[in-house]
Amino acid sequence: MDDEDVAEVTVAASWAARARGMLGRRTLPESMWFVRVPSVHGVGMTQPLDVAQLDAAGAVLAVHVLRPFGLVRPRRGAVDVLEAPAGSFARWGLRPGSVVRRTPDGATG
Repeated sequence: MDDEDVAEVTVAASWAARARGMLGRRTLPESMWFVRVPSVHGVGMTQPLDVAQLDAAGAVLAVHVLRPFGLVRPRRGAVDVLEAPAGSFARWGLRPGSVVRRTPDGATG
């Protein structure tokens, strides 16, 4: 985020990877980037997640805390979603206007 590596990112680019997301994982990844997904739901989740809706340039349009069985609705201009365990965004300083990117080594910055 903003030219600083903050977490390893798991990319969910396929339909199957997006459908599974963070569901049913004993240990959550540091972050998960959902490609071509403007909104997400928490059906079946057991813990809250931080969610950022991103535009095509990686700019954060909005941040949310997604509670189990909750919903983050689509937002105009959002093309991807970044998820992380609740509290991660505060630690990273991620907020609307921040810019995130994926690096070849699997970090999000």
